[in-house]
Amino acid sequence: ALLALGISQSARTPDPSHPYGFTNMRYIVSLISGVGIFMMGAGLSWYHGIIGLLHPHPIESLLWAYCILAGSLVSEGATLLVAINEIRRSARAKGLSFYQYVVQSRDPSTNVVLLEDAAAVLSVAVAATCMGLTSLTGNPYYDSVGSLGVGTLLGTVSAFLIYTNTEALLGRSIQPEQLQRLTELLESDPVVRAIHDVKATDMGMSKVRFKAEVDFDGRVVTRSYLEKQDIEQLLQEIQQVKTLEELEAFMLKHGENIIDTLGAEVDRLEKDLK
Repeated sequence: ALLALGISQSARTPDPSHPYGFTNMRYIVSLISGVGIFMMGAGLSWYHGIIGLLHPHPIESLLWAYCILAGSLVSEGATLLVAINEIRRSARAKGLSFYQYVVQSRDPSTNVVLLEDAAAVLSVAVAATCMGLTSLTGNPYYDSVGSLGVGTLLGTVSAFLIYTNTEALLGRSIQPEQLQRLTELLESDPVVRAIHDVKATDMGMSKVRFKAEVDFDGRVVTRSYLEKQDIEQLLQEIQQVKTLEELEAFMLKHGENIIDTLGAEVDRLEKDLK
């Protein structure tokens, strides 16, 4: 329910108070989910394991315990398969490996489902093994050790979720090879003399915020403008200039047009970058 809320909120259209939209809601709810796993899942498992070691007692209702584990294995295993297939499909579309897609947290909601269910399936296996040893030997310490193992597993998963989603919320850079491609595209353009202070932030869900300070070559921009003009007519206009007022009117007219040409070059570069 929490992840579904985050997905629906992240799809909201930007408004004046949130001009960049609500994409980060996926990371926020995934972070909350990770903290919840750590506090509730890992915390209760560790508590049960420690109490069991300090005050061991026989396990009651083993049949019900095995039925619950079996039901958990079926439900968690089914959603785990769905998450694996979804990540494989998305990773293939992005040209990434399964591991890269998960580590880079490209889709936080799917990652949470994948890691939670993977931890749940492994935890069921650990719990069933330790409960089986307890039922065979009559030693309750096996069950307590299993609880500690489950708690450690959940704690590790939650720590990974907290770390990756925090990194995404802080604004991490895109991959170096992608940033280099964008930088080379700008530097190779004839209208660009130099670029400075390049930053590219991964906003999540295939959105990137790119920023660069660009030093444009004024001669190239002006030449681009002149190529679209009738040079002979332009020369006649210059020859007709006799007064300061006429010179000012001539400069204002063509100066504004050259600035418009620069704006068109900026739009072209933005389109190429996208």
